[in-house]
Amino acid sequence: MAEWIDACAADDIEQEDVIRFDHGERTFAIYRSPEDAYYCTDGLCTHEQVHLADGLVLDHIIECPKHNGQFDYRDGSARRAPVCENLATYPTRVEGGRVYVCI
Repeated sequence: MAEWIDACAADDIEQEDVIRFDHGERTFAIYRSPEDAYYCTDGLCTHEQVHLADGLVLDHIIECPKHNGQFDYRDGSARRAPVCENLATYPTRVEGGRVYVCI
């Protein structure tokens, strides 16, 4: 059953940036878009399981730091080879200056 988890303070993430969030034995990436919206995806690249939080965010794209594959973090879609498998995404909300993720 999915539950809302307090992941971080909204101010912990700069606009057009990403941070790593670990919960249990899973790793997630939380993004703040140029429009000040928050998104969450699995935290490991689907190509070679590298932490996406070490990657580069440009607009709505996260670029994997290992092989430069790209994903649209809003819907998890794979956008540039070598990645071909989409990322799972998770609902987010902001309340009281905190970012919550439904996982």
